[in-house]
Amino acid sequence: MVSKNKRPLPQGEQFFTPGAGGARKAVEWRSAVPMTFLFTQVPRWVAPAVLVILLLAAFALANWLGGVAALVVLAFVGWLAYLSWPSLGIGGRLLRVVMLVFLVLLAADRFGAF
Repeated sequence: MVSKNKRPLPQGEQFFTPGAGGARKAVEWRSAVPMTFLFTQVPRWVAPAVLVILLLAAFALANWLGGVAALVVLAFVGWLAYLSWPSLGIGGRLLRVVMLVFLVLLAADRFGAF
């Protein structure tokens, strides 16, 4: 029985990428539990709110703390980009690469590389 405050898992034939090998399969298996928890047990607004707060902190703090905040956002966005990559078209892939490059440059700037 599903509780009222929990969202059901999405319907689908397969949760993992068909024919995935090696590293992708390992990342997908290790990501299954955190992703399921994040997207079914935590309220929908928590992940975007935390990411926005961290990104604002990365912009506001011009020291290593801003760099750490940017790295956390970079890790989360990179994780989602990696998992969604096989199902994306060229536009979606380009957008994710641009976002990741921007976050890398922001983190490098906050750590004093520029």
